[in-house]
Amino acid sequence: MVESKPQYKPVWMERKKKDKPAKPQKQEPLERVTPTIGRNLRADQMLVYDSELDDIDYTDEEDLPEARDYMPIRFRRYGRVGVAGGILYALFVISVSIVLACAAWMMASDVLALNKEEVSAVVTIEAYEPTDEDTFNEEGNAVNEDGEEIQVDIDQVATVLKNAGIIEYKWLFKLYSQFSSADTKIDPGTYDVSTELDYRALVTTMQFGSGSQEVTRVTFPEGYTLSQIFALLEENNICEVEELEEAAANYDFDYDFLADLELGDANRLEGYLFPDTYDFYQGESATVAINRFLRNTSNKLTEEMEEQAASMGYTMHDIIIIASLIEKEAGSDEERATIASVIYNRLNAGWTLGLDSTINYILGSSTFELTSDDLAIDSPYNTYLYAGLPAGPICNPGLASIEAALNPESTNYWYWYSYETDSGTWVTEFFSTSDEFNAFAAEHPYS
Repeated sequence: MVESKPQYKPVWMERKKKDKPAKPQKQEPLERVTPTIGRNLRADQMLVYDSELDDIDYTDEEDLPEARDYMPIRFRRYGRVGVAGGILYALFVISVSIVLACAAWMMASDVLALNKEEVSAVVTIEAYEPTDEDTFNEEGNAVNEDGEEIQVDIDQVATVLKNAGIIEYKWLFKLYSQFSSADTKIDPGTYDVSTELDYRALVTTMQFGSGSQEVTRVTFPEGYTLSQIFALLEENNICEVEELEEAAANYDFDYDFLADLELGDANRLEGYLFPDTYDFYQGESATVAINRFLRNTSNKLTEEMEEQAASMGYTMHDIIIIASLIEKEAGSDEERATIASVIYNRLNAGWTLGLDSTINYILGSSTFELTSDDLAIDSPYNTYLYAGLPAGPICNPGLASIEAALNPESTNYWYWYSYETDSGTWVTEFFSTSDEFNAFAAEHPYS
């Protein structure tokens, strides 16, 4: 029995030349083979695709070309998806869905603080540094498209939180911050944060006054100058000296006792930064930090004090100047009212006060070994050269010195001399005449 073999299905035809060339169609290249299956083709026969039959005109036999040898060509094979292919495709779709679902869950866990390992950290957020590409408001501060002041650089915030292990995805936090305008809500400072906080809680937490903001307690002794106070604030990472000086000179703090002090000089606040213990947020603004002092001063200076100063023929600013002199010269609370009496006696007589503390203020030092050149410095603070009060306070006095300035003793003293004893204590002696003063000074080295 002869095995049946597959047969080519030839189409006997003779090609016709068309009036217009047909649009070329992409097809498998012809392959010349020797037909061994079925019957042999004649010279005027060829094997073609069924699709090619549509381009042939059978009606006009006159235009048929001469016969050529055509050999059978290989049929195109169209692939079809079977059951196995469908299963593989379904598995691919399921796998992709699982991956996307896992990614979405991981991102949602980061945003919503779900099932995160407990981590706590103290992070410091720096203030935003404007660039030339920023838009600025009338105050010169960088603002966003809505005109809101930009407080922080969100990229820096995201980096700090990522490095501290609080968030997993920087890009996701930055994306959230962009939609929530977090760069205008987060304040520079140091904060205590944890992975228990979601993105919204993190933004709320990193704001001034929040319970998680890192607090630093700083004590300022009586007699500290403005420069010493600012240096101590910078030392404790509250704010920088340059920012404090700028705010002290140019910010118009709304207090009656500052109303007559012109803007432009940071020293206008000298004497009004009340010495005390304060709690500050690390990285808080200079105006906020300074305002803590001024608010305390405002609470200490009463209307009765102003009335008492006026009854003495002085302004409250004069009283603060006198109190600052007392603060620098007194060695103990018991001496303050007596020193105040000497100051008033000299002022009333039109004498120079001749206080070394005013020279030290000019020099920015605290030496007892002043030279003749030091005493000759031409400055409105030099009480050796100029009679009356110096140009302003020389330190920030405490309440005891202010009270002494308002309530001086009534004495006949015109001089005092302070010295350190062998035991290390300081003693102040008072004198009514220059002879008594000079005789005592000759017996005790000035130290």
